[in-house]
Amino acid sequence: MLVNLKGVILKAWNEGYAVPAFDCTEDILLRTILDTAEEKNSPVILMALEDDLKGRGMDYITSMVKGVAHKYKIPIVLHLDHATDIQLIKRAIYHGFTSVMYDGSDLSFDENVSNTKEVVEFAKKYNVTVEAELGRVGGNETKVTDMEESLLTDPKEVLKFVEETKVDALAVSIGTAHGVYIAEPKLNIETLKEINEISTVPLVLHGGSGTPEDQVKDAIKNGISKVNLYADLRIAMYEGLNETANSHDRVDPLPNELFLPIKENLRKVIVDKIEMVGSKDKG
Repeated sequence: MLVNLKGVILKAWNEGYAVPAFDCTEDILLRTILDTAEEKNSPVILMALEDDLKGRGMDYITSMVKGVAHKYKIPIVLHLDHATDIQLIKRAIYHGFTSVMYDGSDLSFDENVSNTKEVVEFAKKYNVTVEAELGRVGGNETKVTDMEESLLTDPKEVLKFVEETKVDALAVSIGTAHGVYIAEPKLNIETLKEINEISTVPLVLHGGSGTPEDQVKDAIKNGISKVNLYADLRIAMYEGLNETANSHDRVDPLPNELFLPIKENLRKVIVDKIEMVGSKDKG
C-alpha cells in the first residue's frame, strides 16, 4: 500500500528501528525491492533523484510504483530524494509522489528555511510529507567519494529549523557521504546524540551504503529512523551482471536467465539492509 513518510518514520522513531530507503529507477530494482520487503514484512521507501525524472522518467517511475503498490500489504513510500528544483517537486507531487525531500543544504540557513517552508506549505495540501537537510552530506551518488565536501549539522540550529519549516523528517550530516567511499567513514555519534535530544522530528542518515553496520546500528539507537541506500544496490547489480555475462554461451538467453543473478545479488543486499536497520516484521 502506498503511504506518505510520516506514519512510517514516526513508528520507527518511537520503536527504535529505521526504515530502509532504496533508490529505485528500473523495473528489476522495483520488483526485487518490493518482493523482498514483502517477504521480510518490512516497510520500505522507494526513492528517485532529480536526474531519474528527466525525459519520461517521471511518468515511468510513478506509473510503475502506483501500478503495483496496492498489490503489497507492506507500507510503501514513493519519495523524491535530494530535489533542489521547487517546480520539479511540485510536478512530482502532482504525479503521485507521497514524500519529497527539498535539499537546501548548499544555501544559507535563512534561504534553506524559506525554500523549505514553501515546499512544506505546498506539500501539505496533498498530504505529502517533506524531508529537509541541515548541514551538508557531501559526495555524489554516482561517483567514488570522500567526506571532504561534508559539513556537519550544527545541533544549535536544529530546533529553530524544524520549528520554522514544519518538516516531517530531517536529514543530518554526521560523517557520511554519498556514493562509494574511498575510506571507511567514522560517524560522529556524539553530535547525533545532541541533535536527537533537541529534534522534534525523526532523523535521516544519507550515505548509508558502505558505512560499517555497527555504526549504522549505533546511529539508529540515537535517533536515525530512515537510512538511505543506493551504492550497495548498484554494486550488487554489477556483480550479478558480470555473473550473467560469464555463465552463458548462447547469444539469446531468456530474460529470466539474464536477470536471475542480478535479482539474487540484489535480494541478498536488501535482506542484509533490512536486518541491519531492524525493520523486519515491522510492516
